[in-house]
Amino acid sequence: MELFRLNDVTFSFPDAEHTVLQGVSLTIQEGEFVIIGGASGSGKTTLLKLLKQELQPTGELKGEILFRGKPLDEWDERMLIEQICYVFQDPDNQIVMDEVMQEIVFGLENLGYSNFEMRKRVAEMVHFFGVEAVLHEKPSELSGGQKQILNLLSVLLLKPRVLLLDEPTSQLDPVAAKELVLMLERLNKETGMTIVLVEHRLEELYAMADKVVFMEQGQLLYEGASRDVIEKMYHDQAAQFLPYIPAFARLYMEFEPLPRRESIPLTVKECKQWIGSDEMQANLPKNVKANRKDSAILLEMEDVHYQYKKQTPFVLKHFQMTIRKGEFFTLVGGNGSGKTTALRAGFGSIKPQRGKIRYNGRDLAKMKDAEWLDNIAYLPQNPRTYFLHQTIEEEMKSISSRLQIPDANMTIDKLLDTFRISHLRSRHPYDCSGGEIQKAALACMLLGQPDMLFIDEPTKGMDPISKQQLGELLTRLQQQGLTIFMVTHDIGFTARFAERCAMMFDGEIAAEGTPDELFKGNYFYTTAINRATRETKQAEVLTYEEAVATWSAPAII
Repeated sequence: MELFRLNDVTFSFPDAEHTVLQGVSLTIQEGEFVIIGGASGSGKTTLLKLLKQELQPTGELKGEILFRGKPLDEWDERMLIEQICYVFQDPDNQIVMDEVMQEIVFGLENLGYSNFEMRKRVAEMVHFFGVEAVLHEKPSELSGGQKQILNLLSVLLLKPRVLLLDEPTSQLDPVAAKELVLMLERLNKETGMTIVLVEHRLEELYAMADKVVFMEQGQLLYEGASRDVIEKMYHDQAAQFLPYIPAFARLYMEFEPLPRRESIPLTVKECKQWIGSDEMQANLPKNVKANRKDSAILLEMEDVHYQYKKQTPFVLKHFQMTIRKGEFFTLVGGNGSGKTTALRAGFGSIKPQRGKIRYNGRDLAKMKDAEWLDNIAYLPQNPRTYFLHQTIEEEMKSISSRLQIPDANMTIDKLLDTFRISHLRSRHPYDCSGGEIQKAALACMLLGQPDMLFIDEPTKGMDPISKQQLGELLTRLQQQGLTIFMVTHDIGFTARFAERCAMMFDGEIAAEGTPDELFKGNYFYTTAINRATRETKQAEVLTYEEAVATWSAPAII
């Protein structure tokens, strides 16, 4: 049964020079699992919101959107609220109550459900998600990943027919992201729920998708089954789409002399079967990173303890960490493990109850803000909170004036061009996509040419091309002397660009080392291609680039 039909849909925002969607025609069948990919700003989120009538953005809409054969605006409002549910990319945009339990039942209460029905649904879903321990917590005190799970739980209580999700894994650690994806697959297969998912992290999703859609500049360029779309994108050799192909599928297409569409591997299991099992590699070339043991220590945290409230557990305990000048250091770990707290303690945003924090050899607690704040920059997990002005350009000019930057206009133009966001200079920050706002905020941070950059989940909401550009930019800045302390869930980005990384557990650093040392051999805190290449006839690798460099000569088509 046809659930959604979009006929030649075109959409543009008020006073915008360009249309966000251009002649989009698409059908979604009952029970389908559909994933939508494409670069930041390509129109994915706008398309998703047009399917949810209450969230349709203001602007000029042309064409036709049908739900079960009838225009959306002809359906009963309550029916649409219950049958079509939406999970936002930024969980803070969806949370309205001061307690987790109140947030969970908010939708049911507003729709007038009985206490019996609410209690029955809540008991089932809370147990399924395992969130009993936080029912009486404040949402503001939850981690980004916990907030995302809370939002998903809240909308599932309505028992929707369609679930629309915008980047649902962007704030989840690898374990939680895997659990969420598997849970969505269960909902789709066991309940027949239709799922439409906008996502940049697609590697784990191709195998479960019934339909894959890729967009560029508001148009649908690719649509079809996973293997069909992968084959088309690879043979078209479109640079903007090659990074969306799963690493092991792309390697298959390049290394297999006679690739066949039906044999393109979509899972770790299929990739292992293609490569063949053989523990033959004894001395593999390693992904060597720079050794900075002789460099001076820039940031040092010693026996740091921190708790947000008295009588609550310590978020950081016996925390020890050193970062050397010019180093690219990343911190990974589960949601709620204390990564962001450690980052904020590192630049003085919060004051630990115990322990010492030294910046460039000096006790941070004894330094005046003016002595070091101009030398650092901090990009928060939610970059929208950074902006105070109406446009990105106004924000950058205000920062330039405060810091008395010479040739400010030239510097602003250069940064906007470097991040490829010159077309956004007159855009309000809240009108930008998640990836665009990340790049805009980082451009603002770099105006002051800081010595050290603290960044929290910088790749959240970024498409693969933007991630690559960000990684290359950070690498260039690091080579020019910038020290980087990054908190992230993005193992692939860390494996490719970081020099040293550490994994947090229970308020402490459990292990640290190079990406090779920390990630190879893990079940979850690693990349899909690493799991696929262990104990095979080819070298075990973390990234596609490493495979190309270390595997035997490819038979490139």
